[in-house]
Amino acid sequence: MTPAGEAPVRERRKLPIGMQTFRRLREEGCYYVDKTAYLQRLVEEGTHYFLSRPRRFGKSLLIDTLKELFEGSEALFHGLAVHGKWDWSIRHPVLRLDFSGRTFTEPDHLRNNLSAQLQEVEQRVGEGAPHLDGPERFGKLVRALHESAGQRVVVLVDEYDKPILDALTNPQLARANRDYLRGLYSAIKFNDAHIQFTLLTGVSKFSKVSLFSGLNNLKDITLDRRYAAICGYTERDLDDVFAPELPKFSRERIREWYNGYRWRGEPVYNPFDILLLFDTGEFRAHWFETGTSTFLIDQLKQRGVPSPALDGMAGTEALLSTFDVDEMSVEALLFQTGYLTIQDEEDWGGTTRYRLGFPNREVRQGLNESLLNALLPEASRRLAQSHSLRDLLASNDFVGLEALFSSIFASIPHQWHPQRHRQLRGLLCQRLLLLLRRPRLAGSGRRQRQQRPRRHDRALRRRGISVRVQDRG
Repeated sequence: MTPAGEAPVRERRKLPIGMQTFRRLREEGCYYVDKTAYLQRLVEEGTHYFLSRPRRFGKSLLIDTLKELFEGSEALFHGLAVHGKWDWSIRHPVLRLDFSGRTFTEPDHLRNNLSAQLQEVEQRVGEGAPHLDGPERFGKLVRALHESAGQRVVVLVDEYDKPILDALTNPQLARANRDYLRGLYSAIKFNDAHIQFTLLTGVSKFSKVSLFSGLNNLKDITLDRRYAAICGYTERDLDDVFAPELPKFSRERIREWYNGYRWRGEPVYNPFDILLLFDTGEFRAHWFETGTSTFLIDQLKQRGVPSPALDGMAGTEALLSTFDVDEMSVEALLFQTGYLTIQDEEDWGGTTRYRLGFPNREVRQGLNESLLNALLPEASRRLAQSHSLRDLLASNDFVGLEALFSSIFASIPHQWHPQRHRQLRGLLCQRLLLLLRRPRLAGSGRRQRQQRPRRHDRALRRRGISVRVQDRG
């Protein structure tokens, strides 16, 4: 979002790869997509907010921007949408908690980490209450900050859910961390008279009953159309902010690989992917390669969800929010982590029903390959079969293709559950579709790209292999 009156960027700037500090980004003259109009609206229209977005989508930078805004760092906001509309004479104390910096796989990790974060703030303001437990200590610190500054406190929590997500393979510890955090977040409501503004961000959206039962005045903007692009880059952002980087890339290919994330509004690009693309010049699964949850892959494998079924899943807002240690729907898990996104929605008698799908090629390809790796762990054999599949398609050798598929299915252990068989068949079909979409196999021109996959499809059907190729706009 480029604010009115600010000219689009015309000269190349530093790419803010990995930067989560607003001050550094602005002082070093990096590219910056202005999200401050969204922040101003949040402040004007409410007090306590919650936002869920996938990892590496700019949540930490958003939190840090709010910190600088409330602390009155006016010089950093010159030229941005909020600058002429903010009262810079008022400065609020900010209490920021960040759980992204460590893992929480042992019982004492959460308490120790919270204690260290609170102690750091206490030392700055000359307060201390180490004898109190986390929630009580947090509340005392909020009141002390209000009293010392004469202004209500801004509470910002980054990766609010990480202590739970880190422990999902240990349900007992995950429940303990969840219950402890419930007490901590309840302290926000109990100290409402001392708090000016609150924003909690994270990947998952735990139910209000399980985690936010004591904070029932929290407004969830995750699926609010007005804030669909509060994180991520829009088409206009690429044109206005990253114009110097665009000429060397096919815009259509950028969309195919990295666009398509939707939260009931304008689709957005994954910012991490865009920055890495501009840096390396390579179309790769930059976001996916930074870490796919083994818990997610294990869940899909254990539940026997066939890959083709992922693209087209349906769910209501209640189902997509059904996420807790003891109750976790596949739809919610995939949607909240960014592997599926909202493709469209319809009204079902007063209930909104969403159709989910892969946002882009990176996610479709990466998730299918991760599942295939989990089902066929022999890397050398899997690589050889993948190369053979590509070569056979490129040479239109359908006899060889039939033999390859027969050998793969013949190698499946007989003791496998039928669900596992269906998973593998679905993954192989997905791999075939991805190969058919590649320009190298489908021809170089637009006419050829449309026709060649159909020719492959007809030949495969004649040999009893049904493949559906469908473009989803």
